[in-house]
Amino acid sequence: MTGVDGIFHIAGWYKVGVKDISPAVAINIDGTRNVLELMKQLKIPKAVYTSTLTVNSDTGGQLVDETYRFSGRHISEYDRTKAAAHDVAKQFIDAGLPLFIVQPGLIYGPGDNGPAHDAFARYLTRRLPMMPQKTAYCWAHIEDAARGHLLAMERGRPGESYFVSGPVHTFIEVLELAEQITGVPAPARTVPPWLLRTSSKLMSVVERVVSVPDDYSSEYLRVIAGVTYIGSSAKAVNELGWESRPLKQGLSETLHHEMELLGLR
Repeated sequence: MTGVDGIFHIAGWYKVGVKDISPAVAINIDGTRNVLELMKQLKIPKAVYTSTLTVNSDTGGQLVDETYRFSGRHISEYDRTKAAAHDVAKQFIDAGLPLFIVQPGLIYGPGDNGPAHDAFARYLTRRLPMMPQKTAYCWAHIEDAARGHLLAMERGRPGESYFVSGPVHTFIEVLELAEQITGVPAPARTVPPWLLRTSSKLMSVVERVVSVPDDYSSEYLRVIAGVTYIGSSAKAVNELGWESRPLKQGLSETLHHEMELLGLR
């Protein structure tokens, strides 16, 4: 293929707690293999593959870097299939494919329609029932994550992975800051990890016989039970010149955008 300097493979399946997980393997694993195989056949000179911090699953409070290797059991089908896709990308790298891997944290920001968007919409409409204690993420503003992809393409070293992860904050810290920004009170109820884990085990039995809402499923409760999806972006900062905006700035932009969409401003 002539005239192509590089490609970005950013497609992915991201669902938690849903009943139909059949697209996960087809999109996350097989889709990645298909794209990279085609890249190899067409001799495209370089590519950026979008992985995620969740390939490391729950880090147990440890702020890990790109050398970290998770060896346990993944706590969601998304985590599992993205980890498998990450391994596929590494196999192509080992075979000589000029590939850069970018691993964002939890994406949020105007225009995002993922889990953070859903949580903020429920918070702003006062439909968020509780906040999980100790659950923490790296909060990657959508524009910062996109810029990280461009920088990886321009400045990255082939075969390397880069965390474009954003600052670390617990979910409770984020909603407390959201309350300061919007005046909408954060949920008064906070739930400890042990109670969410116990509820997850209970729901794993219940959902075998009756249908339950996605956000009350065993998987959904499991992935918010005090988990930490966190990693250091120092390598991306030092090697790519990547920067992440402070949470207060990014959250203010995001919440004002969400409020306009909801007719609250």
